[in-house]
Amino acid sequence: MKVTIDPNSGFCFGVVYAIQMAEDELDASGQLYCLGDIVHNDLEVHRLRRKGLKVINHEQLSQLRNCKVLIRAHGEPPQTYQTALANNIELLDASCPVVLKLQQRFRAAAETSGDAQLVLLGTPGHAEVNGLMGQVGHQAIIITDENDLDKIDFRRPVLFFSQTTKSTEKFYRLKELMEQRAAAYGSEVIANDTICRQVSNREPQLRQFAQQHEVVLFVSGPKSSNGKVLFGVCQQVNQRSYFISGPDDLQEAWFAGVETVGICGATSTPMWLMEQVRDAVVQRFGSEN
Repeated sequence: MKVTIDPNSGFCFGVVYAIQMAEDELDASGQLYCLGDIVHNDLEVHRLRRKGLKVINHEQLSQLRNCKVLIRAHGEPPQTYQTALANNIELLDASCPVVLKLQQRFRAAAETSGDAQLVLLGTPGHAEVNGLMGQVGHQAIIITDENDLDKIDFRRPVLFFSQTTKSTEKFYRLKELMEQRAAAYGSEVIANDTICRQVSNREPQLRQFAQQHEVVLFVSGPKSSNGKVLFGVCQQVNQRSYFISGPDDLQEAWFAGVETVGICGATSTPMWLMEQVRDAVVQRFGSEN
Protein backbone atom coordinates (compact mmCIF):
# COMPACT_ATOMS: atom_id res chain seq x y z
CA MET A 1 0.00 0.00 0.00
CA LYS A 2 1.25 3.44 -0.91
CA VAL A 3 0.23 6.54 1.06
CA THR A 4 0.51 9.95 -0.60
CA ILE A 5 -0.14 13.45 0.75
CA ASP A 6 -1.66 15.88 -1.73
CA PRO A 7 1.04 18.52 -2.40
CA ASN A 8 -1.63 21.18 -3.03
CA SER A 9 -3.33 20.71 0.34
CA GLY A 10 -2.58 22.66 3.50
CA PHE A 11 -2.80 26.24 4.67
CA CYS A 12 -3.74 28.97 2.21
CA PHE A 13 -1.53 32.07 2.22
CA GLY A 14 -3.99 33.98 4.44
CA VAL A 15 -3.81 31.37 7.18
CA VAL A 16 -0.02 31.04 6.84
CA TYR A 17 0.28 34.81 7.31
CA ALA A 18 -1.96 34.86 10.39
CA ILE A 19 -0.19 31.94 12.08
CA GLN A 20 3.24 33.37 11.33
CA MET A 21 2.20 36.72 12.81
CA ALA A 22 0.92 34.96 15.93
CA GLU A 23 4.05 32.83 16.34
CA ASP A 24 6.35 35.84 15.91
CA GLU A 25 4.55 37.69 18.69
CA LEU A 26 4.39 34.62 20.93
CA ASP A 27 8.11 34.03 20.47
CA ALA A 28 8.78 37.65 21.43
CA SER A 29 6.40 38.07 24.38
CA GLY A 30 4.94 34.66 25.23
CA GLN A 31 1.36 35.95 25.20
CA LEU A 32 -1.19 37.11 22.64
CA TYR A 33 -4.95 37.38 22.47
CA CYS A 34 -6.74 36.17 19.34
CA LEU A 35 -10.30 37.17 18.50
CA GLY A 36 -11.86 33.79 17.73
CA ASP A 37 -10.06 30.61 16.68
CA ILE A 38 -7.12 31.59 14.51
CA VAL A 39 -8.00 28.77 12.13
CA HIS A 40 -10.89 26.30 11.95
CA ASN A 41 -8.77 23.41 13.12
CA ASP A 42 -8.90 22.51 16.81
CA LEU A 43 -5.55 20.73 16.87
CA GLU A 44 -3.70 23.72 15.43
CA VAL A 45 -5.49 26.03 17.86
CA HIS A 46 -4.42 23.80 20.77
CA ARG A 47 -0.83 23.86 19.53
CA LEU A 48 -0.78 27.65 19.57
CA ARG A 49 -2.53 27.81 22.93
CA ARG A 50 0.35 25.84 24.38
CA LYS A 51 2.66 28.59 23.10
CA GLY A 52 0.61 31.26 24.91
CA LEU A 53 -2.21 32.20 22.53
CA LYS A 54 -5.44 33.10 24.35
CA VAL A 55 -8.64 32.86 22.30
CA ILE A 56 -11.30 35.43 23.21
CA ASN A 57 -14.74 36.44 21.95
CA HIS A 58 -16.10 39.91 21.21
CA GLU A 59 -17.58 40.34 24.67
CA GLN A 60 -14.19 39.61 26.23
CA LEU A 61 -12.55 42.02 23.80
CA SER A 62 -14.66 44.86 25.15
CA GLN A 63 -13.25 44.18 28.65
CA LEU A 64 -9.58 44.26 27.63
CA ARG A 65 -7.31 47.29 27.90
CA ASN A 66 -3.74 48.11 26.86
CA CYS A 67 -2.84 44.81 25.20
CA LYS A 68 -2.31 43.18 21.80
CA VAL A 69 -5.03 41.28 19.94
CA LEU A 70 -4.70 39.37 16.70
CA ILE A 71 -7.33 39.76 14.00
CA ARG A 72 -7.44 36.45 12.13
CA ALA A 73 -7.64 35.96 8.37
CA HIS A 74 -11.46 35.93 8.31
CA GLY A 75 -11.63 39.70 8.85
CA GLU A 76 -13.73 41.75 11.27
CA PRO A 77 -16.59 44.28 11.18
CA PRO A 78 -15.89 48.00 11.80
CA GLN A 79 -17.13 47.77 15.40
CA THR A 80 -14.11 45.65 16.35
CA TYR A 81 -11.71 48.40 15.29
CA GLN A 82 -13.76 51.01 17.14
CA THR A 83 -13.62 48.95 20.33
CA ALA A 84 -9.86 48.51 20.01
CA LEU A 85 -9.34 52.24 19.54
CA ALA A 86 -11.47 53.10 22.56
CA ASN A 87 -9.68 50.55 24.78
CA ASN A 88 -6.11 51.29 23.66
CA ILE A 89 -5.75 47.82 22.18
CA GLU A 90 -3.05 47.26 19.58
CA LEU A 91 -4.45 45.13 16.77
CA LEU A 92 -2.20 42.76 14.86
CA ASP A 93 -4.33 42.64 11.73
CA ALA A 94 -3.90 39.41 9.78
CA SER A 95 -7.08 39.84 7.73
CA CYS A 96 -6.67 38.05 4.41
CA PRO A 97 -6.20 40.50 1.51
CA VAL A 98 -8.85 38.61 -0.47
CA VAL A 99 -11.34 39.06 2.37
CA LEU A 100 -10.46 42.75 2.77
CA LYS A 101 -11.05 43.35 -0.94
CA LEU A 102 -14.43 41.64 -0.68
CA GLN A 103 -15.34 43.79 2.33
CA GLN A 104 -14.51 46.92 0.33
CA ARG A 105 -16.56 45.79 -2.67
CA PHE A 106 -19.49 44.75 -0.48
CA ARG A 107 -19.50 48.09 1.34
CA ALA A 108 -19.21 50.06 -1.91
CA ALA A 109 -22.09 48.08 -3.43
CA ALA A 110 -24.28 48.87 -0.42
CA GLU A 111 -23.49 52.56 -0.67
CA THR A 112 -24.49 52.75 -4.35
CA SER A 113 -27.12 50.02 -4.55
CA GLY A 114 -30.17 52.24 -4.80
CA ASP A 115 -33.20 49.92 -5.01
CA ALA A 116 -31.05 46.79 -5.49
CA GLN A 117 -30.81 44.06 -2.85
CA LEU A 118 -27.49 42.78 -1.57
CA VAL A 119 -27.43 38.99 -1.51
CA LEU A 120 -24.57 36.97 -0.02
CA LEU A 121 -23.89 33.26 -0.48
CA GLY A 122 -22.48 32.41 2.93
CA THR A 123 -22.79 30.51 6.17
CA PRO A 124 -24.74 32.49 8.80
CA GLY A 125 -22.62 33.09 11.88
CA HIS A 126 -19.34 32.36 10.08
CA ALA A 127 -16.62 34.85 11.05
CA GLU A 128 -16.11 36.07 7.49
CA VAL A 129 -19.86 36.53 7.01
CA ASN A 130 -20.13 38.44 10.30
CA GLY A 131 -17.37 40.77 9.12
CA LEU A 132 -19.09 41.32 5.78
CA MET A 133 -22.50 41.97 7.30
CA GLY A 134 -20.91 44.50 9.63
CA GLN A 135 -19.68 46.45 6.60
CA VAL A 136 -23.26 47.01 5.42
CA GLY A 137 -25.12 47.47 8.69
CA HIS A 138 -26.45 43.91 8.38
CA GLN A 139 -28.62 45.05 5.47
CA ALA A 140 -28.07 42.06 3.20
CA ILE A 141 -29.76 38.74 2.56
CA ILE A 142 -27.71 35.63 3.40
CA ILE A 143 -28.47 32.51 1.39
CA THR A 144 -27.03 29.02 1.71
CA ASP A 145 -28.84 27.16 -1.09
CA GLU A 146 -31.74 27.42 -3.54
CA ASN A 147 -34.29 26.99 -0.73
CA ASP A 148 -33.32 30.48 0.46
CA LEU A 149 -34.14 32.19 -2.85
CA ASP A 150 -37.67 32.90 -1.62
CA LYS A 151 -36.11 35.50 0.70
CA ILE A 152 -35.35 37.65 -2.35
CA ASP A 153 -37.77 40.07 -4.02
CA PHE A 154 -37.02 39.44 -7.70
CA ARG A 155 -39.02 42.47 -8.75
CA ARG A 156 -35.98 44.46 -7.65
CA PRO A 157 -32.39 44.21 -8.94
CA VAL A 158 -30.04 41.82 -7.14
CA LEU A 159 -26.34 42.32 -6.38
CA PHE A 160 -24.98 38.84 -5.69
CA PHE A 161 -21.73 38.17 -3.79
CA SER A 162 -20.15 35.13 -2.14
CA GLN A 163 -18.16 34.28 0.95
CA THR A 164 -14.63 33.64 -0.33
CA THR A 165 -14.58 29.93 0.59
CA LYS A 166 -17.80 28.81 -1.07
CA SER A 167 -18.15 26.44 -4.02
CA THR A 168 -17.79 28.05 -7.44
CA GLU A 169 -20.19 25.48 -8.87
CA LYS A 170 -22.87 26.38 -6.32
CA PHE A 171 -22.36 30.12 -6.86
CA TYR A 172 -22.98 29.89 -10.59
CA ARG A 173 -25.88 27.46 -10.18
CA LEU A 174 -27.60 29.92 -7.83
CA LYS A 175 -26.79 32.79 -10.18
CA GLU A 176 -28.57 30.97 -13.01
CA LEU A 177 -31.62 30.24 -10.84
CA MET A 178 -31.78 33.89 -9.77
CA GLU A 179 -31.58 35.08 -13.35
CA GLN A 180 -34.47 32.79 -14.30
CA ARG A 181 -36.65 34.22 -11.54
CA ALA A 182 -35.63 37.80 -12.23
CA ALA A 183 -36.39 37.45 -15.94
CA ALA A 184 -40.05 36.93 -15.14
CA TYR A 185 -40.14 40.49 -13.80
CA GLY A 186 -37.72 42.03 -16.28
CA SER A 187 -35.28 42.56 -13.42
CA GLU A 188 -31.50 42.16 -13.28
CA VAL A 189 -29.03 40.01 -11.35
CA ILE A 190 -25.47 41.31 -11.18
CA ALA A 191 -23.19 38.52 -9.95
CA ASN A 192 -19.83 39.28 -8.37
CA ASP A 193 -17.65 36.17 -8.21
CA THR A 194 -15.72 36.89 -5.01
CA ILE A 195 -14.61 33.31 -4.32
CA CYS A 196 -10.92 32.96 -3.50
CA ARG A 197 -9.11 31.38 -6.43
CA GLN A 198 -6.75 29.57 -4.09
CA VAL A 199 -9.89 27.73 -2.94
CA SER A 200 -11.69 27.38 -6.27
CA ASN A 201 -8.53 26.21 -8.06
CA ARG A 202 -8.23 23.45 -5.49
CA GLU A 203 -11.42 21.83 -6.74
CA PRO A 204 -10.13 20.49 -10.10
CA GLN A 205 -6.80 19.56 -8.50
CA LEU A 206 -8.59 17.68 -5.75
CA ARG A 207 -10.86 15.82 -8.20
CA GLN A 208 -7.80 14.54 -10.00
CA PHE A 209 -6.07 13.58 -6.74
CA ALA A 210 -9.15 11.75 -5.41
CA GLN A 211 -9.52 9.77 -8.65
CA GLN A 212 -5.92 8.56 -8.41
CA HIS A 213 -6.39 6.76 -5.08
CA GLU A 214 -8.59 3.92 -3.91
CA VAL A 215 -9.17 5.52 -0.51
CA VAL A 216 -9.05 9.24 0.28
CA LEU A 217 -8.60 10.60 3.79
CA PHE A 218 -9.75 14.21 3.97
CA VAL A 219 -8.31 15.86 7.08
CA SER A 220 -10.15 18.93 8.36
CA GLY A 221 -11.70 20.56 11.38
CA PRO A 222 -15.48 20.07 11.44
CA LYS A 223 -16.02 23.85 11.66
CA SER A 224 -14.17 24.57 8.41
CA SER A 225 -16.55 25.88 5.72
CA ASN A 226 -13.86 25.36 3.12
CA GLY A 227 -13.28 21.82 4.39
CA LYS A 228 -16.93 20.87 3.87
CA VAL A 229 -16.84 22.18 0.30
CA LEU A 230 -13.61 20.38 -0.63
CA PHE A 231 -14.62 17.12 1.01
CA GLY A 232 -17.76 17.22 -1.11
CA VAL A 233 -15.53 17.46 -4.19
CA CYS A 234 -13.69 14.29 -3.11
CA GLN A 235 -16.93 12.42 -2.51
CA GLN A 236 -18.24 13.31 -5.96
CA VAL A 237 -15.44 11.38 -7.66
CA ASN A 238 -14.51 8.82 -5.00
CA GLN A 239 -17.12 7.27 -2.72
CA ARG A 240 -14.37 5.86 -0.52
CA SER A 241 -13.52 9.33 0.79
CA TYR A 242 -13.55 9.77 4.56
CA PHE A 243 -13.69 13.00 6.56
CA ILE A 244 -11.42 12.82 9.61
CA SER A 245 -10.13 15.31 12.17
CA GLY A 246 -6.94 13.39 12.90
CA PRO A 247 -5.31 9.96 13.33
CA ASP A 248 -7.74 8.88 16.06
CA ASP A 249 -10.57 8.74 13.51
CA LEU A 250 -8.94 6.07 11.31
CA GLN A 251 -10.84 2.79 10.93
CA GLU A 252 -9.15 -0.47 9.98
CA ALA A 253 -11.98 -1.58 7.68
CA TRP A 254 -11.23 1.30 5.29
CA PHE A 255 -7.85 -0.17 4.32
CA ALA A 256 -8.59 -3.88 3.74
CA GLY A 257 -7.09 -4.87 0.38
CA VAL A 258 -6.28 -1.26 -0.52
CA GLU A 259 -3.11 -0.45 -2.46
CA THR A 260 -3.26 3.37 -2.68
CA VAL A 261 -4.33 5.91 -0.07
CA GLY A 262 -4.44 9.66 -0.66
CA ILE A 263 -4.36 12.20 2.16
CA CYS A 264 -5.59 15.75 1.57
CA GLY A 265 -7.16 18.57 3.53
CA ALA A 266 -8.73 22.00 3.74
CA THR A 267 -6.95 25.34 3.48
CA SER A 268 -7.18 25.37 7.30
CA THR A 269 -5.46 21.98 7.70
CA PRO A 270 -1.80 22.09 8.81
CA MET A 271 0.70 19.95 6.94
CA TRP A 272 2.00 18.50 10.22
CA LEU A 273 -1.45 17.03 10.89
CA MET A 274 -1.67 15.36 7.47
CA GLU A 275 1.81 13.95 8.10
CA GLN A 276 0.61 12.54 11.44
CA VAL A 277 -2.28 10.84 9.65
CA ARG A 278 0.12 9.38 7.08
CA ASP A 279 2.43 8.07 9.79
CA ALA A 280 -0.51 6.53 11.66
CA VAL A 281 -1.69 4.71 8.54
CA VAL A 282 1.84 3.42 7.95
CA GLN A 283 2.33 2.26 11.53
CA ARG A 284 -1.13 0.78 12.14
CA PHE A 285 -1.86 -0.83 8.80
CA GLY A 286 1.60 -1.78 7.55
CA SER A 287 1.71 0.66 4.65
CA GLU A 288 4.71 1.94 2.80
CA ASN A 289 5.44 5.47 1.57
